Amino acid sequence: MWLGAHIGIAAGLAEAPSTGRQIGCDAIQIFSKSPQMWKGTPIPDAAATDFHAAVRTAGLRATAVHHGYLINLASPKKPMLARSRLAFVDELQRAEKLGVDALIFHPGAHLESGVEAGITTLIESLNWAAERTPGFKVRALLENAAGQGTAMCSSFPELARALAGVEDRARFGVALDTCHLFAAGFDLRTPELYGAFMDQLESELGRREVRAFHLNDAKAPLGSHLDRHENIGHGEIGVEAFRNLTNDARWDEVPGYLETPLDEDGYGRYVADLKTLHSLVVPSEAPPSPPARRRKSSPAA
Repeated sequence: MWLGAHIGIAAGLAEAPSTGRQIGCDAIQIFSKSPQMWKGTPIPDAAATDFHAAVRTAGLRATAVHHGYLINLASPKKPMLARSRLAFVDELQRAEKLGVDALIFHPGAHLESGVEAGITTLIESLNWAAERTPGFKVRALLENAAGQGTAMCSSFPELARALAGVEDRARFGVALDTCHLFAAGFDLRTPELYGAFMDQLESELGRREVRAFHLNDAKAPLGSHLDRHENIGHGEIGVEAFRNLTNDARWDEVPGYLETPLDEDGYGRYVADLKTLHSLVVPSEAPPSPPARRRKSSPAA
């Protein structure tokens, strides 16, 4: 797994890649604007170019943008839904301009209209947005929910139903948040439980739909439906679950972004979390060296 974290952009978009690399990231996630704004200031061409160059210079394996918090693509309220769809298209356009691999977004909440109605509206929203962004390469990833309130897609079948309804499947996928999984009742804390989780994932969604992870421990107990992130190894999930996850070769080329709590010490807690995660990874055995080629003797003079 390519380990990384969510990096702030207060110092500028182009500073985020080097900041991420300095604290030990192989991948970074950012906001492309304030998450509390419906629409951000357009990204200047020069800023996008500088970001592209910074990603290359830092040698990052993966990049993602997380969308803003105001969007609800499943809302039954027409004014809110219309505004959310326009904001989502704006997020796609910004992510595409930055050249990131993925835009990670919350599927939304049905607000008592019911799961069926909510998923139908979500699918319509995704197809509406895709039609208005033809040819985009950025992949939009639905993030699983913790199951709090009327938030949708805390289960694999709901995620699968949302994906099944989109017309251009190649442009969509899933990002799994470990805290949300745990809050929704998925337990990864032993090899046996992790194996059962993977079997369920494969049968109900499909492992290949998962294109990214958010790596977060959980403050609340299993099945609490509470979205409360904690630093790695300091919560209810514990380090063994992350050992199971990060040593699974099936995720070797999938990014895992920290969204764990920070404090006044800047990214100090990210550094500690990344160190913990790296310490869990068992190095794979190096493949045997090929036999040395016997050099042909030169013909006698």
